[in-house]
Amino acid sequence: MTAILGLSAFYHDSAAVLLIDGEIVAAAQEERFTRKKHDATFPIHAIEFCLQRAGITADELDHVGFYEKPLLKFDRLLETYLSFAPQGFRSFWKAMPAWMTEKLHLRREIRRGLGNGFKRRIAFCHHHQSHAASAFFPSPFDQAAILTMDGVGEWATTTMGVGQGNKIQLTDEIRFPHSLGLLYSAFTYYCGFRVNSGEYKLMGLAPYGQPKYVDVIKDRLLTIHDDGSFHLNLDYFGYCQSLRMTTPKFYRLFGRPPRQRDSEIEDLDRDLAASIQVVTEEIVLRSARHLYDKTKCSNLCLAGGVALNCVANGRVLREGPFDSIWIQPAAGDAGGALGVAQFIWHQLLDKPRQPTANDAQRGSLLGPESSSDQVQSVLDRQGAVYEVITDPAELDRRTAALLAEGLVVGRYAGRAEFGPRALGNRSILGDPRCSDMQSTMNLKIKFRESFRPFAPVVLLDHVGEFFDLADRHTSPYMLLVCQTKTDTLPAVTHVDGSARVQTVDKEKNPRFEALLTEFYRQTDCPVLINTSFNVRGEPIVGSPEDAYRCFMKTQMDALVIEDCLLVKARQGGGRTE
Repeated sequence: MTAILGLSAFYHDSAAVLLIDGEIVAAAQEERFTRKKHDATFPIHAIEFCLQRAGITADELDHVGFYEKPLLKFDRLLETYLSFAPQGFRSFWKAMPAWMTEKLHLRREIRRGLGNGFKRRIAFCHHHQSHAASAFFPSPFDQAAILTMDGVGEWATTTMGVGQGNKIQLTDEIRFPHSLGLLYSAFTYYCGFRVNSGEYKLMGLAPYGQPKYVDVIKDRLLTIHDDGSFHLNLDYFGYCQSLRMTTPKFYRLFGRPPRQRDSEIEDLDRDLAASIQVVTEEIVLRSARHLYDKTKCSNLCLAGGVALNCVANGRVLREGPFDSIWIQPAAGDAGGALGVAQFIWHQLLDKPRQPTANDAQRGSLLGPESSSDQVQSVLDRQGAVYEVITDPAELDRRTAALLAEGLVVGRYAGRAEFGPRALGNRSILGDPRCSDMQSTMNLKIKFRESFRPFAPVVLLDHVGEFFDLADRHTSPYMLLVCQTKTDTLPAVTHVDGSARVQTVDKEKNPRFEALLTEFYRQTDCPVLINTSFNVRGEPIVGSPEDAYRCFMKTQMDALVIEDCLLVKARQGGGRTE
């Protein structure tokens, strides 16, 4: 038995992943345990879960890997500071304590985090190498082109390469400070959203605006080349030398300072969101075409934070030269933990790889789960009123009936998802045919902006009836946007007629597929709303306690938590605080 632990930490979305003989046994993000969204601290709780899941201790690990090279990252920090000195002293000084105490002493921190039980060498992988490994090795392809794009790793911000068999090779890169991820984050910041978490909001806001500023962005902010490479005009960006993403010159260009968070969204914000989305899609599409011309591979694998831009992904699938694309569901830094573990197994240990028809990610259902006894113990301590329904078919029938009545139902079932998307096991579900369901779920349950769209989940055999997804293509990880074909699903159709589709089949998630099949039997509609089980500002629920608390403090109508069914109207004591 060979046990490999992959780790990511200290920037955002820290995570741990465990492979046993090359198989993904467990994967989890630290935020699900600590309840701190995008928690960047050392993933002690995620490690503990992974080891317990496999029934091993830290001293039984054969290899431990970290998803990037901290000394190279520190080199970038120093060189950037010296290039802009004396500007940037404040941001440099603010960064130093974490580097001096943790990031430059990662071997010590990792060994300490493992209880000093691991005595072997620790491997450090390049950041984008980890992304590329996470993109290719779990994919269903024996050979594929690889494209990774994010804010920045050590120096690279974009890499291109190819994977074949059990090896990956990166051949091209764009280096900091020229970064598509940081460009998009600069507009996220300027439009009043939080960097590293508000990019989803900017993408969701884009269809409400007009791309009026595309030419201004191209003329003043960056130069885009035919091969998708680009250079930013750093006069407009402050991330090299300050704690702000943009500069006063940026503000003068667009006529105002950054929008204050939670203030009214203006037409300028909508139009800038639309404009930077168009520019981002153009860069990604040009990069993909150049990569195809260079590799002649028919398949493409994507990872890095930009790969979570599902609108751009949809355009690459529809308009790009590749027959198939596969996107790592944990495309951000959390997925780097998976990448470094798989890089060690395949590339360093030279272990063979046999791609499977669907992929090796197992539906990304790799996190913790709870037994019925554990759930009932939690509910009893809370004084909850619930029914235990041990027959899965009856539980699905009752749940589908509630959804068919137009009620909103939380679902906590099986293993938690790894990555930012809830894929049915930690989800809030609703009927997509109800015209007011989007606003109801946004304002009364998620407590978030009313413009935010919801995703449809659809039985795979019926996807072509409702959505214009490319022929033969699935979207199991909710990472592709396409146009809807019908006006019967108002709650999941965005203002521009698009939807971020999730397809469900028996192989990846048989229990969720059974519920959706039952809803289809009762309503003749094989589609549900699927949004993550959390409220604004919180991570997706990680425990039965989290699920019950979220259920009680929102206007959710019912909760299915393993084989227990709770109806809000039957609960005493009102909401929990």
